[in-house]
Amino acid sequence: MAKKDILSHEMTKTFIISVGGKDAIPLIKACQLKKRKVTDEEIAKKTKLKITEVRAILNRLHYRGIACYDKKKNNQTGWYSYTWEIKQKRIAELIIEEQSEEIKKLEKKLEFEKDYVFFACKDLCENTPFEVAAEYQFRCPKCGKSVEVVNNKKRIKNIRKQLSVIEVALKKLSK
Repeated sequence: MAKKDILSHEMTKTFIISVGGKDAIPLIKACQLKKRKVTDEEIAKKTKLKITEVRAILNRLHYRGIACYDKKKNNQTGWYSYTWEIKQKRIAELIIEEQSEEIKKLEKKLEFEKDYVFFACKDLCENTPFEVAAEYQFRCPKCGKSVEVVNNKKRIKNIRKQLSVIEVALKKLSK
């Protein structure tokens, strides 16, 4: 069974763009099409990018371990030539690592939302936990207006939804 293209996942595209820029997607596709290590010149021809742009993107991807190269010296000219390959497994590892951190943050936020009662003024300057609201005599710390209990069920529902979306995307990516 053929492996599904990792760039078909929206989460992967977003991650690649954040690491290498918007032109990193076509660059990676160009590398994958060759099914072998490719030179930066070949990538530039295929993507119609300037060679300096290709090298800059490859270096950003290399910094994260996504792009790897072999270096060979031409003994006649003394110049080095580089052949590049993209490590799809490394892309998946980095995304899983990043999203696992996001899941931890969302779980902490969910626990905080579930454990505390929040107050806010009519202008919704900020949500204030009970302890802080009591310190300010149930007045908004920003505008001074009186605060009332906030129903945070909607926020809890949104956090759970975010968690669910990330977990589903990670399951797809793991395959």
